[in-house]
Amino acid sequence: MKQGKIVIITAPSGSGKTTLVKRLLAEYPALAFSVSACTRKPRVGEVDGKDYHFYTVEAFQQLIAEDAFVEWEMVYEGKYYGTLKSEMTRIWNEGKTPLVDIDVQGALDIQRQYPHNSLSIFIQAPSIEELRKRLVLRSTETPETLEERISKATYELTFAPQFNTIIVNDNLDAAATELKETVNRFLLA
Repeated sequence: MKQGKIVIITAPSGSGKTTLVKRLLAEYPALAFSVSACTRKPRVGEVDGKDYHFYTVEAFQQLIAEDAFVEWEMVYEGKYYGTLKSEMTRIWNEGKTPLVDIDVQGALDIQRQYPHNSLSIFIQAPSIEELRKRLVLRSTETPETLEERISKATYELTFAPQFNTIIVNDNLDAAATELKETVNRFLLA
């Protein structure tokens, strides 16, 4: 696989990662969004092949057997997520840098595989209370999934020090500026 630089962005659910990634991609045409694969159902407005590659559990497991992933894992019970090797290759072949928007464990896996050509960024909400508030306002969670996400976020926060950069998203504009400056330094290095 031809390799170039990789920007890895991770965060507990509700930290504002998706909004920050969209802003970053809008300003840096040298970056290309690496579309992850998953087995969850699409949310309203999500498009297959643009937001995610949506697969059945059986099809995803077949891709695992075919060694089609840079990394993959079962993030929630019965819900697989992964980064396809074909996505990374496609972006590098276009002369761009993949931006991988991924969960914490997947981000650590990619960082371990590409220690010299990756930038890993951990985005976090200012507190668990703020994170809970954001998830409730998103209106996509049941009480059970909300508690599952809060529990997972609390656990994921323990991994923050393993990333190259931590950005606390307590002010969206300030976090976006910090993210852009961090990525710009990496791309120009």
